[in-house]
Amino acid sequence: MIAKSGKHTIELIRVENYSENSTDNLISYDKLHFVESDYVFPTKIGLKTYENGKIISSSIIGSIGGGTGIHKNSQIIENDRIVICCSDSVFCLSIPNLDLIWKTQADQASCFEIFKLNESYIIHGEMEISRLNLNGEIMWQKSGADIFTTEKGTDDFEITESFIKATDWGNRTYKFDFNGILIE
Repeated sequence: MIAKSGKHTIELIRVENYSENSTDNLISYDKLHFVESDYVFPTKIGLKTYENGKIISSSIIGSIGGGTGIHKNSQIIENDRIVICCSDSVFCLSIPNLDLIWKTQADQASCFEIFKLNESYIIHGEMEISRLNLNGEIMWQKSGADIFTTEKGTDDFEITESFIKATDWGNRTYKFDFNGILIE
């Protein structure tokens, strides 16, 4: 996936076979932002920033939890940073240098999507709906009776003007206000 931030272009790719300190890696990265773990990361995402076609920096992020993909709602590009879901965590990296600003485990399993809400982020996770402030601190987290996705994987999450609507695997619908209070 290719994204733009002002004069910078950001390339995001899933990197399946990257191993830290291996000479067999097809791509090398300037910076590694991995959580410490004995487990193999299900998702590793490589990022590169460019200006006028010239690479400025590269980094790779990885975390434990479930696998996640790269799609239109898996990251938010801001003027000076990118906030991106990767497995159970949300990473915030500076643009263009891709330095780690913060990392927050926002779900017990997988962070599917991220949305900007005023001066915060709403995370649609597999196990929890979370709200993070701009510093990555958890403002609130809410779970349901089952995972927050449906069998079809469509129409399972929505942010309206007045509430957040999430549907779980059992097709139960939850409506949370922006303070995390269950309203329906």
